[in-house]
Amino acid sequence: MDIAVGSNQTKRAGDAEGLQVRLLGPITISRGGSAIALPSSRKVRALFAYLALAPHGATRSQLCELLWDVPNDPRGELRWCLSKIRNVVDEAVRKRVEASGETVGIDLSDCSVDAAEVVRATQEGLEKQPRQKLRELSSLFAGDFLEGLEIERVPLFNGWLTAQRRRFRACHAAILEHLVGDASQDDALEYLEQWLELAPFDQRVHEILLGTLARRGRIREGEEHLAAAARLFEAEGLDIASLREAWQAGRAQAARASRTDTSASVVTPKREHIESVPNASRRASIAVMPFSDPNNVTVGYGGSADGFAHDIITRLAKLRALFVIAQGSVFALHEKHIGPEDAGRMLNVDYVVSGSLRQQGKRITVSVDLTETRTARVIWAEVFSQTLDDAFLVLDEIGNRIVSSIAGEIETIERNRAILRPPNSLDAWEAHHRGLWHMYRFTKADNDRAKHFFETAVRLDPTFARAYAGLSFTHFQNAFQGWTKRGPEIDRALEIAGQSVMADDRDPAAHWAMGRALWLRGKHDQSVVELEKAVDLSPNFAVGHYSLSFVNSQIGDAQEAIAASDHSRHLSPFDPFLFGMFGARSMALVRLRRFDEAAEWGIKAAARPNAFAHISAIAAYGLALAGRVDEGRVYMDRIHQSLPNYSVDDFLTAMQFEPGGAALYRKAAKQIAAK
Repeated sequence: MDIAVGSNQTKRAGDAEGLQVRLLGPITISRGGSAIALPSSRKVRALFAYLALAPHGATRSQLCELLWDVPNDPRGELRWCLSKIRNVVDEAVRKRVEASGETVGIDLSDCSVDAAEVVRATQEGLEKQPRQKLRELSSLFAGDFLEGLEIERVPLFNGWLTAQRRRFRACHAAILEHLVGDASQDDALEYLEQWLELAPFDQRVHEILLGTLARRGRIREGEEHLAAAARLFEAEGLDIASLREAWQAGRAQAARASRTDTSASVVTPKREHIESVPNASRRASIAVMPFSDPNNVTVGYGGSADGFAHDIITRLAKLRALFVIAQGSVFALHEKHIGPEDAGRMLNVDYVVSGSLRQQGKRITVSVDLTETRTARVIWAEVFSQTLDDAFLVLDEIGNRIVSSIAGEIETIERNRAILRPPNSLDAWEAHHRGLWHMYRFTKADNDRAKHFFETAVRLDPTFARAYAGLSFTHFQNAFQGWTKRGPEIDRALEIAGQSVMADDRDPAAHWAMGRALWLRGKHDQSVVELEKAVDLSPNFAVGHYSLSFVNSQIGDAQEAIAASDHSRHLSPFDPFLFGMFGARSMALVRLRRFDEAAEWGIKAAARPNAFAHISAIAAYGLALAGRVDEGRVYMDRIHQSLPNYSVDDFLTAMQFEPGGAALYRKAAKQIAAK
C-alpha cells in the first residue's frame, strides 16, 4: 500500500494535546510527553503503523492478508490486535479505532505523526517549505522507518516495510538536498555528510561536496574523497568520469576565486541555478524499475512482473518525448537490490516508475507509482485490478493506461514548471512545454504566445520534432478558429508538419501534426493514413486516437469515430482535448441519427474548460435535432455574446462534413433561428 495523507492535519511532535506518534526510528507513542507502553506483539505494532498512514483505512481482508501467513483464524487474530491497539490509543471520550463493517481505520486527526508530516510536506512541495520547516523535518528522522520491526514469514508486510523505508530515506535525502542549497558554509558539510550517508551513489552529492572542499581550499580532503568515491563506484561498475570532471572544475574555479578574493565564501550552488543554463537537447528523463511480485519473493528474475516492466519501458520509449533509461541498466541495479528511489538518484533521472504485479486466482492487480526523483514526491499513483480472462489482453490494456497516465502527468508538471521560468532562461524543452501551456488555453492571444515559444524551441533545437508539431498546431488553430485567413495558415500548418516529420519520422506527434494539417487541406484519406501511423507508433497516444475520431466523425466511419473517442478518453480521462473527444462523439452520433445521445454528449463537450464557439455549436445543434430547441437556443445565445455574427456557415467552414451530415446541421440551425 502506498503512503498517502488525506485531509488529516496532524500536530507537530511535542504538542501536549493528542498523541505523539514516532515511526521514523523505533515506534513510540506518547501522550502529553509521557511514553505509553506498547504491546510486545510485533503484529500489533505493525498493524497500528500501517493504519496510522492509511488515508482511508483498510479492509479486514486486506489486513489479514498483509499480516498473517495462513493462520487458523486470521479475522480472530485481527480482532485481538485491534483490541490491544484500543487499549493504547482510545480515551474515555474519544474512540480512535474505527472498525465498522469491513473497513478498519484509526482517527489520528488531532495527533502528531512524524512520518505523515514528512509525507504531507513532500507532497505539498519541499521547495515551498521555509528553511526552518525543512530543518524540523530533517530532525524527525531518528532512524529507519519502523526500525527493528521486521516480522518473520510475513512477506507482504516485509515487502511494504522495505518499500516505505526506501521511500522515507529518499524523502530525507530530498530534504537534505534542499537544505544544502540554502545552507551557510558552516552548515553545508553537515548536511552533505548526512545526504551522502543516505545516498552514497548519488553523483550530485559527491559533486557538490567536492566543489565545497575545493572552494574551501581543502584539496587533500577532496583528493581523498574522490579516491574513495572512485573505489566505491568502480566496485559497482559505475562511471566516475563526471566526478573527476567536477573536481577539476571545482579546483579551477577555486583557484580563480582565490586570485581575486581570498575571503570568498563557500556557498553551495542551488539546483535552480545549475539548471538555468539552456540545454537545447534536454528531455525529461525517466527510469522504470522492475515491478515486484509479492507472490514470488523467492524466485529469480524473468517472471510476469519483469516482463510487464519491460513492456512499460518499450511503450514509453515510443512516445519519443522522454529520455527512457534502457532495461539493462535498471534491471542491473535491481539485481544489486538497489531500490527505485536510490536508482533514480544514481541514474540522475527526473522521474522513477515503480510498482507491483500480483495475480490471485483469476484476478490480476497492478499498483504503480510515479515519483519525482529530487523531491521524493509521488506525483501519480494508481491501482489497476481486473479479472484475468485473457492475461495478455488485460496486461496490454493496463499497460496502455499506465503509459498514457505517466506521459500526461509528466507533461503537466513540465508545463507548470516551465511557466514559472523567465523566458530568457528557457531551453528548448522548457520553451516547448511553455508553448503547450498556452496552446491548451484555446484563445487567440494564448495561441500567439504558444507560437512564440514553439518558434523559440525550434530555434534552440532544429531537430525537436514535437516543437515543430506544436508550432504546426498553432497555425491549424488560426485556420480552424477563423482567427486569420485560412489559406496561408493551412499552408504553414502543412509545411511545418513536414519539418516535424523530417526531424523525427518515428515521433507520433509529428504524424499527428501532419494528419491534422492534411485534414485542413481536405485530403481526408491521407489524413487518416498519417493519424493511423501516429497511433501505430504509440498505441497509447491519446490525442492521436482523438484526432482519428474527429476526422471520422465528419466524413469517415461514424462507428469507428465513436470507438476512437471512447478509447482516447479511456487512455487520458483528464486530457486538455476532452471537450473535443466529447464533441467528436456527438458529431458521429448526429450522422447516425442518434440525436438524443448526440445532444447529451454535446452538452458534456460544451461544459468542459476552454470549450470554444464551435464546441458550443455542437451542443446547440445537437439539442435542436433532439427536439430540445429552446435549450439549443441558450447555447447559441452564449456564442453570440462574444461572436454576434456566428452562423452555421462558420461551423461548417471549420468542419468538413459529407453532404448528408452538413444538411442535418443546416436543418438544426433553421430550427434554432425559427421563432
